Amino acid sequence: MTVRVLLLTQWFDPEPTFKGLVFARELVARGFDVEVLTGFPNYPGGKLYPGYRMRLIQREVIDGVKVTRLPLYPSHGQSGLGRVLNYASFAASSLLYGLFGARRPDVIYAYHPPLTVGLSAAFIRLLRRVPVVYDIQDMWPDTLRASGMFSNEKALALVGRVCDWVYRRVDQLVVLSPGFKRLLIERGVAAEKIDVIYNWCAEDMISATDAPAPSAFPPPGRFRVLFAGNMGKAQALDALIDAAGLLKAAAANVTLVMLGGGVEVTRLRALVEERDLDNVVFLPAVPMDQVGPYLANADALLVHLKQDPLFTITIPSKTQAYMAAGRPILMAVEGDAAALVRESGCGVVAEWENPQALANAIQTMCELDADQRQVMGENGRAYYRQYLSLAAGVTRFAEHFQRLGR
Repeated sequence: MTVRVLLLTQWFDPEPTFKGLVFARELVARGFDVEVLTGFPNYPGGKLYPGYRMRLIQREVIDGVKVTRLPLYPSHGQSGLGRVLNYASFAASSLLYGLFGARRPDVIYAYHPPLTVGLSAAFIRLLRRVPVVYDIQDMWPDTLRASGMFSNEKALALVGRVCDWVYRRVDQLVVLSPGFKRLLIERGVAAEKIDVIYNWCAEDMISATDAPAPSAFPPPGRFRVLFAGNMGKAQALDALIDAAGLLKAAAANVTLVMLGGGVEVTRLRALVEERDLDNVVFLPAVPMDQVGPYLANADALLVHLKQDPLFTITIPSKTQAYMAAGRPILMAVEGDAAALVRESGCGVVAEWENPQALANAIQTMCELDADQRQVMGENGRAYYRQYLSLAAGVTRFAEHFQRLGR
């Protein structure tokens, strides 16, 4: 029996999203009948993408995947009202279509955030008796509080109660880390209702490659530690700059390469110049499809976040990309992300926001011989393929869809 799956997600290609076209395409390849229910693309800029105009409904086929787009209020700025209207408008249009327009699916997959997608899925389930798999990529209200998006405690408490209501009404919860599962159990969700399915990375763009290093990349001769990605408040990269100062003072043969953009780049550059740290190199952000050669030519790849209880149960998305690239990892994030590195044997763990611990870990990695570092990289790649890859993740989702779809 072919299982019909309705993928309910507010964001979908060409918007950047974790579980977009690559997920839908893989399900179709495995024999599922898939319809994607999404909005008109406007994220992250809050304006409609070129080639699209708002209408009541638009159907298209992308790489064999049926996509139905519904109207919503395009917004993704700092305006709280605009963000609420964006979420609520898609929830309303998806609920109406799910109840009266969509061919009855065998199972609904709903992507969170935002929570309003979960509300829509829960009401469709209630009225059409369709089981729901709810994929939680962001722990609300915790993330809203930590990010400062909402500071009103009464509003946050209300969000928490709505989350609990959705959790009770869906059939299967999927989370991205063991810590997410533990937190949901603490909040009263039955353990048997929750499955941990790790996120995968953009495998077609990030993989081990023999491509030569980009011209801007520091040449061999020094141990090159690469931090790739956003440089914002959450990354707390002052600790890394302080570690660079310690490494320079110790005459360590190390260069730290900072690849990317973000609100902190200008300040961090000024800090490096002020301290005359010639062992730190900043490189501008590059498109995702050009990141692979940078990862492949680094001697080690660094993950760092600020100390926050929320991050102990979060696995930064660059972790999967680093493991897939087959390079040794310096993990300066406690909790689930550190556990992945230890379990796979793919790198060294250091205390986060501790410059001396970071410097020591980098020095330890530098002093290993090349064969030892190669084994670490191969361990990470093998672990990724077995537990974190697109193929592994879709297999687990497919099992839930088949079970509930029957």
